[in-house]
Parts: sequence; C-alpha cells; structure tokens
Amino acid sequence: MTTTPHNRAGLAIGLILLGVAAISVNDMLIKRLSGGYPLHQIVFTRSAIGIVLGLLLVKLEGGFHLLKTRQPGLHLLRGLLIVISNMSFFLALSVLPLAEATALFFAAPLFITLLSIPLLGEKVGPLRLGAVIVGFIGVVIMMRPWASTATLEVSRWVLLLPVLAALTYALNQLMTRKLGVNSKASALMVYIQAAFVAVSLGFFLIAGDGRFVNEGSNASLQFLLRAWIWPAREDYLTFLGIGLNIALIGYCLSQAYRLGDAATVAPFEYIGLPLAVFWGFVIFGDLPVWEVWVGIALILASGLFVYLRERQKALRVTRLQGGRRA
Repeated sequence: MTTTPHNRAGLAIGLILLGVAAISVNDMLIKRLSGGYPLHQIVFTRSAIGIVLGLLLVKLEGGFHLLKTRQPGLHLLRGLLIVISNMSFFLALSVLPLAEATALFFAAPLFITLLSIPLLGEKVGPLRLGAVIVGFIGVVIMMRPWASTATLEVSRWVLLLPVLAALTYALNQLMTRKLGVNSKASALMVYIQAAFVAVSLGFFLIAGDGRFVNEGSNASLQFLLRAWIWPAREDYLTFLGIGLNIALIGYCLSQAYRLGDAATVAPFEYIGLPLAVFWGFVIFGDLPVWEVWVGIALILASGLFVYLRERQKALRVTRLQGGRRA
C-alpha cells in the first residue's frame, strides 16, 4: 500500500484549524453533560446525527458508491482506534480540568511525528526529533511523577487515559493518510461514525440499564456505566449541537490529513491548547496548575519548532526543483 503526496497544504491547514476549533467546543459540551448522562448515550446520539450528515456529504461528493472499499479490515481498525481514543479521553475529561486533559492529549502530534517515520516513510531529522523529546518532557511534567498519590486529585490511571487517547488518535490519523489516497473524506467520516454507533449500542445492550454502576464508583466509571435516561428539555440543543459538531470534526480532520503531509498538518492542532484553557476558565472556572502551564509551553515550543523545520525543508525542495527546471 502506497501513498500519493498532496500539495494542498494551505487548504489542509485551514481544515485542521476549523476541525480543532470544533473539537474544543465538542469537548466543552460533553464535559457539561458528563455529570448526568452516560458516555455511550452521548456518543450514540452525536454519531447517529453525524452519520446522517456524513451520508449527505457522500451524496454531494459523488454518490453512495463512494462507501465501497477494498480495505474493510483497515477501515474497521481505524474506526476502533478512534473509538478507543475518544472514549479514553472523555472518561478522563469527566474528572480532569478541560485544559489539563487536553494538554495531556497533545502528545498526539508528537506521536504522529514519530510514527510517520516507520509507517509513512517520512523523514524526520535529529533537530525535529529533539523537539519531539522536549514535547514529551512537557507531557511527563504534567503527569507529575514526583507527586504522591495522596496529593493528586485523581488516580494516575486517569492521567494516563489522555495519553492512551493520544497514541490511538495518532495511529488513526496516520491510517487516514494511507486510506485517504483511495477514499473520500466524507466516506472516511461515515465509517468512523458507524463504528461509534456500533460500539455505543453494544454498551447499551450490556450496561444501558446501569446494572454495573454503584454510588461508590469513581466519576469516570459512573460516566461510562450509568443508565441511559431521556434527555432533559434544556439539553436537547446541546445534544443536537454535539451531533452537528462531530460531522464537522470528522470531515475536517479526515480531509486535512488526506491533503497535507502528516508532519506539516499535525502542529496546527496545537490551537486546541489555548482554546481548552479558554473554555475551561469561561465555562467551568478552572485554570491550569503550574505543571500544566509548563507542559503546555514545552509542547507549544516543540510543535512550533517542528513546523518551522518542516517549512524550511519544503522551501529547500521547492527551490531545488525550480533550479532543475531552469
């Protein structure tokens, strides 16, 4: 399986910025709902709406024949990866401040840069690798390994959930880069939403009556396992907004990684960090602790450095090609 380079970097960057902005709104809305509804009910509702909108996009992009694929196994694996990523992140989000959960998740662009070497054959020089290491140091600082369990507000496994989400998200996006050669972004989005619907229905059949949750469970397990309930009237628009938003996210991210080089597109996802701080403060009154601020600074610095190195490399290649044509 080979990939074909795309040279529409500007459009890819615009799409990733729009997609990440939509993600920040999505995360804020889900955190608002996490105290009263089960995660699988929220996921089912948003994905049911998203899959309808995705099918409309498929129709607009050429017709339902676009859903046919010669690689169903890879699409299934991609869907499972993004389901694991989303559910791991949202479980952490139910108990962590929005900015902290998001900052830990931003190990994803670091993973994307590293994994693009063996999986996509992209070249990453020693300076960019050094910048990635600096970013991971920021992640470690936010994990606070020196702190005792008693001083942490949450258990350490909760802090690991966003990192697991980051790793599976990175693998998903690199698979998007490969599969996007032969699949439209709308089709990729429909496959993902179908995976969410299938998994959330499975949770409903197994745990939808709340049989596995009790009052002594921690907040993350309660969010995962509590019983489905009919939404309150004031939450209807929130559920609808999440559904509309997930369609926008799925399309923008799939299209961005179809059109742009993974190491070029990934750094622009860092706009999600200041957006998470903004929503966390405005909606929930949270501000990051100093370790999270240090981690955010290191991750932003490493991401900007990687991006600048990539741009310099692209300019050198362009000049070289221009010289050869001359």
